[in-house]
Amino acid sequence: MRSHRGWAECSKEAFNTGLDALARALKNWSDSRKGARKGRAVGFPRFKSRRRSTPTVRFTTGVMRIEADRRHVVLPRLGALRLHESARKLARRLEAGTARIMSATVRREGGRWFVSFTCEVERAVRAPARPGSMVGVDLGVKHLAVLSTGERVANPRHLVVAARRMRRLARAVSRCVTPDRRVRRVGSNRWARAQQELSRAHARVVGLRRDGLHQFTTRLTREHGTVVVEDLNVAGMLRNRRLARHVADASFAEVRRQLTYKSEWNGGRLVTAGRWCPSSKTCSGCGAVKTKLTLAERTYTCTACGLSLDRDLNAALNLAALAREVTDDRSGRESLNGRGADQKTRSRGQVAVKRLPGTARAGQAGTVPPQGGTTAQRSLLSTRR
Repeated sequence: MRSHRGWAECSKEAFNTGLDALARALKNWSDSRKGARKGRAVGFPRFKSRRRSTPTVRFTTGVMRIEADRRHVVLPRLGALRLHESARKLARRLEAGTARIMSATVRREGGRWFVSFTCEVERAVRAPARPGSMVGVDLGVKHLAVLSTGERVANPRHLVVAARRMRRLARAVSRCVTPDRRVRRVGSNRWARAQQELSRAHARVVGLRRDGLHQFTTRLTREHGTVVVEDLNVAGMLRNRRLARHVADASFAEVRRQLTYKSEWNGGRLVTAGRWCPSSKTCSGCGAVKTKLTLAERTYTCTACGLSLDRDLNAALNLAALAREVTDDRSGRESLNGRGADQKTRSRGQVAVKRLPGTARAGQAGTVPPQGGTTAQRSLLSTRR
């Protein structure tokens, strides 16, 4: 007869965590089939092996508190655990009654154990340092971001810097006796040490990237009242095998995610330009739109007014101009590309409208003359408060 010591030694949350993940996966799959879930189609949940997944458990009931020394936390079944960092910030909120712990998640990453708390927090009303300031942010690979103020945020490229060391560690792992379940072979101790060192190298890259993005987005939302970014097709960029690694290292989606909730925290506003907004092809001086602009052209030169400047700075200036069109109740008008095509994304793809001949002025082939002002008055916008 099988022993039931595991039920007495383990917390019930260890089983509830897996069941909760399964329930959410089934719901996502069902909603995707019904068309109630946005994004890509979600398949049926597959088996998740404990050998290839991050060990994690989420506690939702029981005693969860921070000790008076701010260096220990008490969790159900696990008891008192010492922290590597002080938890004084959370402890002060708990003592003041402005925060309440809802759950605690324990996970293992890079050979270390982490605990994170989900809290209900009462946040004070904040205002940016310059509430009337509007800044456009053009994300890229050469520079992480180019602001309409002229500032260029360098891209540290943590993955590229650590790639040489990771390749060396990966070769060391492959040379060891690796585990093989087909012949019931366990990995050697040298394999375990090499695998742990490789995991720490990956965790270090993740930590450096996360810290840099948090510093950048926090500074941006605390300083400016309105931040304008583009709705980039990151999934499409990742299909380009020449740029996929650099795009993933820059974490465009993470930048936008952090700007979304930090703008609300700091009393600002995030404006998202439409995916088909021609911010790079539009002249920030006269509003003329180029028909084509290759990635190799790093300097934007307007054939209508003769303006010449960096293409990333030109795009950032156009994004900053878009914020003037945004109101609280409605967004701007639809955007047109260089050929005058309707760029609204539809369920069956882009719908192009043929441009009538003779609408371009002589000597301005390939451009469209300004139509009543700047490009900000012809762009599709969406606002997140």
